[in-house]
Amino acid sequence: MKTIARLFAFMLVFQWAAAQEVSDGDKLLNRPADRTYDVVLESGYLKVGVYENFPPYSYEVNGEPRGLDVELGKRIAEEMGLEFKVHWIVPDENLGDDLRNNVWKGHYLAKQRLADVMLRVPYDKTYAYMQDSTGEYVNEQVVMFGPYQQETWQIAYNPERLESVDTVAVFQYHPIGVEIDTLPDFYLTSGLRGRLRDQVRHFRNVEEAFRAMRDGEVAAVMGMRAEIDHELAKAENREFRLAGNGFPGIGKQVWDVGMAVKQSHRQLGYALEDVVGRLVKSGRLEQLFADLNLRYGVPQYYKEFLSEEALAKAEGKL
Repeated sequence: MKTIARLFAFMLVFQWAAAQEVSDGDKLLNRPADRTYDVVLESGYLKVGVYENFPPYSYEVNGEPRGLDVELGKRIAEEMGLEFKVHWIVPDENLGDDLRNNVWKGHYLAKQRLADVMLRVPYDKTYAYMQDSTGEYVNEQVVMFGPYQQETWQIAYNPERLESVDTVAVFQYHPIGVEIDTLPDFYLTSGLRGRLRDQVRHFRNVEEAFRAMRDGEVAAVMGMRAEIDHELAKAENREFRLAGNGFPGIGKQVWDVGMAVKQSHRQLGYALEDVVGRLVKSGRLEQLFADLNLRYGVPQYYKEFLSEEALAKAEGKL
């Protein structure tokens, strides 16, 4: 019993210490530091929130932050004359929890640990203005803005197992790998009235699913386009091919990805949006993707008002 009590006490001390170690707010008031636009500029750095262990977007290699969103964060900070600081986000149960814990309130174990801006947030007006059962806006504490990429779903397959993938119906007869508890998982297990369910294999991430494809356990893998591109760029996966099929009934085939800041920090958001807009329209963001062996999709937001020439420049075609 004493051992259990000591262990419990140790856990509490460790949690408190961990929260204090990463704290950068007002210790006396125990509240998040109000890092407005002026405060951010005066501090000399920008804290960019990105998801941990999420290649190719954000991850670590030998203790150094890497990935698309990390590089974008560095570009944004550089354009603003600031130092880049990474804020690792541990995903919670849903996006609302992630926004609360990392953008406007803080986690209960580290309330002062907040990002100035969070990346990889869906730019979706329906979600942004979603209301609860009482009519209150669910996301009233944050502003979602600045789309910088259009993402979509993608399948890669082993040509030694499949001649082609023109439709997901082929996976009634061939196993396909997905990351567990993701939209591809739900989509394939319920697709064609459940006729694909027995052929779906679950893995912790897309990288593990590709390993299984190399080992012959699955004939294909489904994930986000950038995840698939990242794996296909590896020498051990060069034999695999991209499928050209669509995904009927998937809900959202493509979507824009943007940023989020605390609702009271709109001035910072305007400055960030201006920087990202220049990166998109100049074609520099497309080049960033190309440098990482990823295909770039210009957000629908820009497609609605850019001229054909300007859009071609953003797509890296000029």
